[in-house]
Amino acid sequence: MSMTAHTAGKQVRPSQTPRTSSGALRRHRSAEIFAAWSLAGPALLLLVVLFFLPVFGVFAIALTDWEFGASSLSFVGLANFREVFADEGFRISLINTILYVVIVVPGTIALGLAIALLIESGKSFRAFYRAIHFLPFMATLTAMAIAWEALLHPTIGLINQTLAGLGLPTANWLRDENTVLPVLAGIGIWQNLGYAMVLFLAGLKSIPQDLYDAADIDGADAWLDRLRTVTLPMLGPVTMFIFIVVALKAFETFDTVQVLTQGGPGHASEMLLYTLYRESFEYLRTGYGASVAVVFLFIVVALTLIQARVMDKRVHYQ
Repeated sequence: MSMTAHTAGKQVRPSQTPRTSSGALRRHRSAEIFAAWSLAGPALLLLVVLFFLPVFGVFAIALTDWEFGASSLSFVGLANFREVFADEGFRISLINTILYVVIVVPGTIALGLAIALLIESGKSFRAFYRAIHFLPFMATLTAMAIAWEALLHPTIGLINQTLAGLGLPTANWLRDENTVLPVLAGIGIWQNLGYAMVLFLAGLKSIPQDLYDAADIDGADAWLDRLRTVTLPMLGPVTMFIFIVVALKAFETFDTVQVLTQGGPGHASEMLLYTLYRESFEYLRTGYGASVAVVFLFIVVALTLIQARVMDKRVHYQ
């Protein structure tokens, strides 16, 4: 009998691989889940305790008539929110806040980019210029506000003395309804300028030189053409990040208002956060203040999402 026939007569079994039992798979899966929750659990717990629980508490208080220090409260439903939207003072503070943001955000981005371009084009003292411009962002804003109050004093302030020496008109900057909000916005730009400058400097460092060389070959050798065709498109992600961060900081403006103007003259410089503080801790209307906080939260989240969505369509990612 030939070897071929002998082999054909035998039943050849396919190779078999060892099978893992379903119990072992379940134990392995359970171990993976346990490890994942062990790593993520502390962070999630902190997020719940420090964010979600306070937000839930604010929502709950906004539905009551609780006054700070009172021993009892009553459920009033949406009455506080109806009062917020009917309040003329709230509308004024909302308009002031939006105007403040509209001035501060573009001003910070434009000046921050301009200073970053000037520092990047310089040959010496770059570290010194970066430190000087970044110092306001690191300093305590309350202390800086006191310094600005001295500079803006109507009689002995350096700004008015300088203007008077040049033969220019002076003003009571912080007590004039026409100047107080632009002055506060200027302080906001000054305070955020260094932050934007540092991020723009980092973005300029990341732009490949090959792109500028290609622009030169294509005839875009003027600085304005290079800025328009290379620099600004490549700085798109950095610009979007700065836009969102500075806008959030502008919406949260409180220190300068509290130190310099207390919302005056009249309500010309009152911002949303100052309205929230005044209603909750000066007038002790905590339920109403909580409803202002809820409305403020929704406005900031909505505007941030709109900004990110609109700008993301125009941003070039490498």
